[in-house]
Amino acid sequence: MTTPEWAPEHEVTPELASTLIGRRFPELRGAPVERLATGWDNTVLLVGGDWVFRFPRRRMALAGVERETAVLPVLAPRLPLPVPVPRFLGEPSDDFPWPFWGARRIPGRELAEVRPPDEDRVALAAETGAFLRALHDPALVREAGEGLPVDPMGRADPAGRAARTRGRLDAIAARGVWRPDPAVEEFLAAAEGWDAPGGDPVVVHGDLHVRHLLLTPAGRAAGVIDWGDVCLGAPAVDLSLAYAGFGGAAREALLAEYGTVPPEQETAARALALNLTATLAEYAASTGRDALLAETLAGIGRALS
Repeated sequence: MTTPEWAPEHEVTPELASTLIGRRFPELRGAPVERLATGWDNTVLLVGGDWVFRFPRRRMALAGVERETAVLPVLAPRLPLPVPVPRFLGEPSDDFPWPFWGARRIPGRELAEVRPPDEDRVALAAETGAFLRALHDPALVREAGEGLPVDPMGRADPAGRAARTRGRLDAIAARGVWRPDPAVEEFLAAAEGWDAPGGDPVVVHGDLHVRHLLLTPAGRAAGVIDWGDVCLGAPAVDLSLAYAGFGGAAREALLAEYGTVPPEQETAARALALNLTATLAEYAASTGRDALLAETLAGIGRALS
């Protein structure tokens, strides 16, 4: 069998995390440690109920650790929603060969886990739009952009994303969780002829999807997490969430707060939205994450609406 892309090269257990954290940070020694979440690149553990530690699962995530710890302290005071601010920086050791870090917990649940009805996402969407407007302020490029790569994953390239998306859709169709849609195929065929949007790059989250926007119990925005892909790029890289996570009046509210989105940014954002939702749907179907699967399958439909 082919090893899944998200398979860990190193996976930290709560017991190992307790050892690593207690050895490096005496003030947290003996604090209870529990698994909070896992993704493709990091294992996330809650320490003492207040601190969230991120341990890389794959070597390719290490550059993201460096970017997060350097950039998040600069971004945090300039953004209208909470983001993690590294407080504890762990170094490689014989027990774990990679750096790791911890920040105060941002209370909230993933949008993909809560799955509020589309009509209940209007206020959340407006808050997201205001957040993205602040993040994409050109002034932040001067303040936080030094050393950041420019869209290293090519996420703003519609042609490249379209080519990657077909295999994802084939995979979820083969699992019987998605039925091929002629409208999706028509969009992908067109996207293969589109160029990436021009213009000066801005600071982008880089991987802004329905797992990385946290919600309060009332369904409002609580914070934005997982900044391992922070980089410079086209606004479309983050605006993909407007098309994957929101539709109708909610999307209108997001874009009203954000501002004008040129057509070439919109088409690139829709192409990435389709790619990210299909990718997450394959991951969800493969790992038994039913809520995430339902949300991302809905996102495939939103991406073209």
